Amino acid sequence: MTVTLITGANSGLGRATALLLAQKGHKVYAGMRNLEKGSKLLELAKDCDLSAIQIDVTDDDSVLACANEINENGDSVDVLVNNAGVALNSVTEDIDIEKAKEVMDVNVWGPVRCVKAFVPGMRTRGSGHVFQVSSIAGLIGHIGQTVYVGSKFALEGMSEALAQELIGFGVRVHIVEPGVTRTAILPKNEGNPQPTAYQDHYDRMFQFYSAGIAASVQAESVAETIYGAL
Repeated sequence: MTVTLITGANSGLGRATALLLAQKGHKVYAGMRNLEKGSKLLELAKDCDLSAIQIDVTDDDSVLACANEINENGDSVDVLVNNAGVALNSVTEDIDIEKAKEVMDVNVWGPVRCVKAFVPGMRTRGSGHVFQVSSIAGLIGHIGQTVYVGSKFALEGMSEALAQELIGFGVRVHIVEPGVTRTAILPKNEGNPQPTAYQDHYDRMFQFYSAGIAASVQAESVAETIYGAL
C-alpha cells in the first residue's frame, strides 16, 4: 500500500488531493496544524484509510513529531505532497518584512523541513515521490503579489535542484502549478496595505482573481493532476 502525507490537508487543494488518493487506495496521512479543522475531510473519507495528523511546517519539532508518529505506526512515507501555503497581497514598496518572512517560512522553508524529515527514508528505499504545490505565480510575476511570487519562484528553483539531487536515488520530484482555483482561500484574499500609491495595481489584481473565481476551476482538477502524475 502506498503511504502518502499531504500538508495543508484540512481544506482546498490539500483536502481534495487527500480524499482522491485515499479513494484510489493510498493510506493517507492528512497533515494539518489544527486537527479540529479536519472533521469534514474525515467524514468524506470515512470509508477510506485516511487519518488526520498534526503538522506545522514552520516548526521543526512539529515536523519531526509528525515523522515519528508515522514511523511509530509502522509506516514509511512513499509520497510527500508539500501543499501547505499562504499568500500576502503586497507590491514591493508596501511589503511588511515580518509578514513576508512568515510567508517564506511556510511556502519555502516548510517544504524544505518536510523534505529533510521524509526524503531520507525514500532515498534509502530507492523510491518515492515529492510533489511541490507551486502556482502559475511560480512562472509569471503577478502584480500586487510580490512576496507570494517570490516564494513560489524560490520553491520552483529549489525543487528543480532537488529533482537533480534525488533522481539517482529513484525519487521523483514533481512541480504542480495551478492557476486560480476555486477554494475557500479565494474569498479571504482581499484587502491591501494602506495608504498606498498602488491602489490601481491592487484593483487590477482583484479583477484577475474575480475572473478566476468566475472560471470556477475546482480543487479536484488539481488532485486529478497529482494522481495522474503518480
